[in-house]
Amino acid sequence: MLLIEKSLKDYVAEVASGAPVPGGGSVAALAGSLGAALTSMVGNLTIGRKGYIELDDEIKKEMDDSFEKIQKSIEVLNGIVDEDSKAFDKVMEAFKMPKETEEEKAKRSEAIQEGYKVALQVPLRCAEECLNVLRLQKVFAEYGNKNAISDVGVGALLAAAALESALLNVRINLNGIKDVEFKKKIEEKKANLMNEGMKLKDQWMKIVYEKI
Repeated sequence: MLLIEKSLKDYVAEVASGAPVPGGGSVAALAGSLGAALTSMVGNLTIGRKGYIELDDEIKKEMDDSFEKIQKSIEVLNGIVDEDSKAFDKVMEAFKMPKETEEEKAKRSEAIQEGYKVALQVPLRCAEECLNVLRLQKVFAEYGNKNAISDVGVGALLAAAALESALLNVRINLNGIKDVEFKKKIEEKKANLMNEGMKLKDQWMKIVYEKI
């Protein structure tokens, strides 16, 4: 059974166990999905209601489009809940390769390096999707149902926490990579994701606190 299909109780129990998976990457994706889901809830409590009807057509369109995209983000992050648990498989397989001869050692080392590069792609996509969720939260923070404004805040906090958590998993895999240019490229991407994500989170939380 997929992790995402388990009961919350069973999933938490698996995380709490001594098993290496599901770990932080899977939990990060779930947190991001919950942040997106709360944003969707605010959309459902806003769209079609009196406050929404009174909005300008341009704002309505932005909210409708953002609501639709949020559904896709939930689906993507739900998938990563399970995908992340398999992201490190290639690294583990590489470590089990023979290392008796110099040729074997070279092949094993190359496979380990490639494994780390593959492993960090999943949490990197998770971070990118969480940033996308934060971007989509703008219209709901500004024009969403005021009775659900605290849910906008919780959604933003979860998306931001998930983004940073995913980047921790990128970083730990990056530490094992020797390719300097590759590391530089990923480090720059990490910094950009983190900076924009935290900036957006702070903006939405400022609006939330002003409305409460």
